[in-house]
Amino acid sequence: MALVLPLFSSHHLHHHNHHHHHHLPIRNPISNHSVQSISTPVENRSGRRNSPLEEITELCESKTLIKALNLIQENPHNSFLDPTQKALALGILLQACGVDKNIEIGRKVHELIRESIHLRNNPVLNTRVITMYAMCGSPSDSRSVFDQIRGKNLYQWNALLSGYTRNESYYDALYLFDEMISITEYMPDNFTFPCVIKACGGILDVDLGMAVHGMVVKMGLASDVFVGNALIAMYGRFGILENADKMFEFMPEKNLVSWNSMLSVLSENRCFQESFNFFRELLMGLDGLVPDSATMVTILPACAGEGDSVMGKAVHGLVVKFGMSGDVMVSNALIDMYSKCGLLEKARVTFDLNDSKNVVSWNSMIGGYSRKGLIDGTFDLVRKMQMERDKFKANELTVLNVLPCCQEASELLYLKELQGYSIRHGFEKDELLANAFITAYARCALLSTAECLFDKLERKAVSSWNALVGGCVQNGNPSKALEKYLEMARSGIDPDLVSIGSLLLACNHLKSLWYGKEIHGFVLRKGLEIDSFISTSLLSLYFSCDIPAHAQVLFDSMETRGLVSWNAMIAGYLQYRLPCAALDIFREMVSDGIQPKEITIVGVLGAISRLSALHLGKEAHCFALKVDLMKDSLVNCSLIDMYAKSGSIELSQTVFDHVQDKDTALCTAMISGYAIHGYGKEAHMLFQKLKKLGLKPNLCTFSNILIACKHAGLIEQGLSYLTEMHAFQKIEPKLEHYACVIDMLGRAGRFVDALELIASMPIKPDARIWSSLLSSCRNHRELDLGNEFAEKLLELEPSRAESYILVSNFFAGFGKWDDVRRVRGIMKEMGLQKDVGCSWTEVGGKTYSFIVGDEMLPDSEEIRLMWKTLE
Repeated sequence: MALVLPLFSSHHLHHHNHHHHHHLPIRNPISNHSVQSISTPVENRSGRRNSPLEEITELCESKTLIKALNLIQENPHNSFLDPTQKALALGILLQACGVDKNIEIGRKVHELIRESIHLRNNPVLNTRVITMYAMCGSPSDSRSVFDQIRGKNLYQWNALLSGYTRNESYYDALYLFDEMISITEYMPDNFTFPCVIKACGGILDVDLGMAVHGMVVKMGLASDVFVGNALIAMYGRFGILENADKMFEFMPEKNLVSWNSMLSVLSENRCFQESFNFFRELLMGLDGLVPDSATMVTILPACAGEGDSVMGKAVHGLVVKFGMSGDVMVSNALIDMYSKCGLLEKARVTFDLNDSKNVVSWNSMIGGYSRKGLIDGTFDLVRKMQMERDKFKANELTVLNVLPCCQEASELLYLKELQGYSIRHGFEKDELLANAFITAYARCALLSTAECLFDKLERKAVSSWNALVGGCVQNGNPSKALEKYLEMARSGIDPDLVSIGSLLLACNHLKSLWYGKEIHGFVLRKGLEIDSFISTSLLSLYFSCDIPAHAQVLFDSMETRGLVSWNAMIAGYLQYRLPCAALDIFREMVSDGIQPKEITIVGVLGAISRLSALHLGKEAHCFALKVDLMKDSLVNCSLIDMYAKSGSIELSQTVFDHVQDKDTALCTAMISGYAIHGYGKEAHMLFQKLKKLGLKPNLCTFSNILIACKHAGLIEQGLSYLTEMHAFQKIEPKLEHYACVIDMLGRAGRFVDALELIASMPIKPDARIWSSLLSSCRNHRELDLGNEFAEKLLELEPSRAESYILVSNFFAGFGKWDDVRRVRGIMKEMGLQKDVGCSWTEVGGKTYSFIVGDEMLPDSEEIRLMWKTLE
């Protein structure tokens, strides 16, 4: 903005101060007050027929603009209207054209004014014409009218400036402002500055915005409520909340718009709790202000963003109390809030009770069903909307709201139906919609169709590349995603944050350290490492590539470490089987004053369950109680699992019994605990109770009940559960379920039944199945069968050390030492080594780990002497 920056020189300010008294207008004639006085008809007290001016006013209010125009034109000489009345009538009609966005009639009115010698130079009408074109979305016409005016006044400069900002032509607004203070002697007023401030916020130019703020202060307009409101909104757009808060705090006069502006700033910057506190302050304030529909439309999205249905319901109560239920914008915000808080039934009730629905109402409700994945409900609503096509017509946003529920190949027909509708109605050129279709086809496993749609795009923006690259990753084709990234780079388009996130996920799936480091280098060169999502994705990448040290170095170098980053480190160390390191990260996190969330405690409990450290588990349980995280179902499930794996099924039972609203996940965790401890009957009883409660068992539930049957030797019950999955629950068993039952049969020596089950499986057996059968052959002295299973195992896993050791131990159990030496020789030739053994113990609340051959511990010699003594 080199052209705009010189505006703020002292020369300009001095120049305007010099001429202030000669050129500052009294008041803008197109203010709301003036408009009201012109457009309000004179009351007819004598009962006679309305005057032409009154009749034109009524026609404009009823939006029958063509009749109003005809009434003005019906007499060639317009004898029924004197010149003053005609000017008033045309002004009223122009205003109505702007409100109704009826540019065609607006142009005809403009033509009437141009043809009239008396009216063509009327400053008020010319200002109205500029405003009308801007309200109709044609600021270029506004500029054309403006340029033809001789002796422009400040109102006309302000009207065009307002028109540019209304149409988001922010650079044009700033250039016009530059032109105004450079070539005229007019001083910007409290109508000029709000437009300029909004333009600064629109282009996100912080320096320019602060410079304009400086001009406001120097010209003594900082105390003006309209200018102050605009500055609050601008600083909110910049994300500088401290400045917005200071502006609000020191405003000498605050109106409801001021409160709404500050509320909007907090909501848009995702400071939801602060929004709630601010809203309460407004309600309890001494200013006597009552929230309006704009207040409600601002606070409800904050409730949705926070997922706080309790606050949302409280706001709904206020909506009813203040009589705003009939306001369509408020109703739409309520529908959106309930949908995003997961209360779809309440959203539907609000929707059905709304008698003034518009397209936004339908789109909000459709979006709620779609986000829930309720495809039948979504398309049922779309069809009902289409049945009222004389009132409502599905638009691009409708299709965008429907598309998220088309996520599987089974929904392909719906997807094609949507695409056909979009093509018939000319929506296919919409960039957002085209990208959404690319993503949807990729999700439905039709990557070739997604590529075809992408290739047909005339202009391939970075968002289009993101849709295709992201689709490749989501469709399980990360290699293709990297190929498309290289094509994107060759086309001269740099990836943005979304692209980088998808690429890092692709590298994560591929465990591609080389590409990952290349992307990390690009991130550093572009200064994008400050983005929390990108830095967290890099942490996950390094853990996936088995380089936790790189992740730790990156984590330590991060300037700001948010909760997500800490959680990623805990999860990473847990994934890498370093539970002690995960707990160390948690301790550091708490000492740094970071408040853990439910997902953090779940990770910590997972680490403790790996260590079987009961004392630490109790400490974590107390911590979860202290920070009020026990309401979360996942935390309770993790506690049950941790206590079971730490040897205390009694404490698992206590946690389970204390939860009032039991769900499938909680029962599944308890069944898993019973399985670990060999309590097959208790697991069976809880499974039956789960079904009596009306809960539906899932894949994980069946996995755990099958494990319980295996550990307790309940073979027939295990077989019946496998049958129940498919026959009664309509759940297709996965490989892990078959593997569990086969292991169960193998342990019982029923190898014929096990092989029959393998033959009937719709999935090929994996190494786990052959490993379990091989172990059972050793126990049941089945040498010949074991030989067959050993061959199959090594065929599936020819480079896994554990498989060779299992085969070697099998032969050793039968005294086949030649075969043992042969297997060990193959391992040596291939350079395969067994993972180093590790053990740990808990002393004084701290866990110590020991690795075979580790000489790095400070007390290694003392430990060795004690071990010899014990031996």
